[in-house]
Amino acid sequence: MSKADLSRLPAVEKTMQALGDGGGAGLPRPVVLSAVREAIDALRENPEAIPGFDAFVATMRAELARLGRTRITPVINGTGVLIHTNLGRSPLPGDAAARISEVAGSYCNLELDLDSGERGKRAGYLDRCLALASGAEAATCVNNCASALVLILRHFVREGRHRVIISRGQLVEIGGGFRIPDILLASGATLHEIGATNKTTLADYEAAIGPETALILKVHQSNFYMGGFIAEAATDELAALAADKGIPFCEDLGSGAVVDTDSFGPVEHEPTPAEILAQGVDLVCYSGDKLLGGPQAGVIAGRADLVAGIKKEPFFRALRCDKIILTALESVAARYLEGRTDLPLLEMLAAPVESLRARGEALLASLEGHRVEASLSGGLARIGGGTMPRSEIPSLALDLKPTSMSVTKLARRLRLGTPPVMGYTAEGTYRIDLRTVFPRQDDALGGALREALGHA
Repeated sequence: MSKADLSRLPAVEKTMQALGDGGGAGLPRPVVLSAVREAIDALRENPEAIPGFDAFVATMRAELARLGRTRITPVINGTGVLIHTNLGRSPLPGDAAARISEVAGSYCNLELDLDSGERGKRAGYLDRCLALASGAEAATCVNNCASALVLILRHFVREGRHRVIISRGQLVEIGGGFRIPDILLASGATLHEIGATNKTTLADYEAAIGPETALILKVHQSNFYMGGFIAEAATDELAALAADKGIPFCEDLGSGAVVDTDSFGPVEHEPTPAEILAQGVDLVCYSGDKLLGGPQAGVIAGRADLVAGIKKEPFFRALRCDKIILTALESVAARYLEGRTDLPLLEMLAAPVESLRARGEALLASLEGHRVEASLSGGLARIGGGTMPRSEIPSLALDLKPTSMSVTKLARRLRLGTPPVMGYTAEGTYRIDLRTVFPRQDDALGGALREALGHA
């Protein structure tokens, strides 16, 4: 491409013709066109770096391919992390996905009362299901747990009552750089930090309560743990103190287990909403897409009068869930109420190592003659998603040492393949933890491995 080409608009059209439809990445023409124009504009600003035309087209193809890979696509998770935030957290059960397809492709009664034919309230059925699953008088949901906490705080923080009491040991970062202190400040609350990082007593809470106190907040330490010289006020004693002083008491549970997690595998017990509310806590909030195994959502559960007040907040409308999330959450909540625990996350957690071994041996057999030293080895899977950091689950991994390329190159080929495969590297070996690979994905995984190994 010459400087003369750059001075005329046909440079764009010439490039588009060379790229062909979608630039080879199946992208809409306007997307390709905008990328080409941006690249040519950049060259105009630095004409000394103008490449040849063929080189420019090759660069554009690579850039468009990278852009295409940012589209949402299924990925095989071989990392051994069950709730992997980068990979979409908890996968939905099949019937929830089917219900989404059915509702999303049609009109629905989102805000229609079918009995009267008049406008109705959204999520009436779901709210009842969530309340029952949470052991609460009432419940509702918004688009994530951080939103749920912000909404709760905005409801209780008023002029003259703006202080939120929280232990210094609970000013946690919940991931992605978001921190509890920042969320509190964004809601208009004033932090009233009490105690020390490692010890906060009931007396600390009692001394902090005053006329400006709007709320007592407890944040479950779901993504880290402390040991040694530590202490915290018991939840039931704190609830009794809050009730005596007429101060609302809320606990952010974060992870959102509604069943006994330790009954599914060798993992620690995660407190459930029902357990916490039974101790006298007024409100809890928790995530829908972590241990609950549903879509991204934030559940608020507790006293009926408080939940009703929160739903009347003007800000509630800005955070409410759409029909897709509500439909998926209905399916998941109903499963729990029916006593079913056949959710992908719980099945992965409960899968015996023996079942993984049979699948692993079949994958090994499929890789014979494909320029790789392959074997099976024991490993440890983790819950992930900022949940139960001390829990390690015995697992089984497929170990790969390619003989014709580096482990780094193999990892890249698998990431860029169809479907993309994500494993991890340890001690010079590429590993795929089979606990987080669905059995239905074994054939696709074997094909992806053979394709990545099949050419130098």
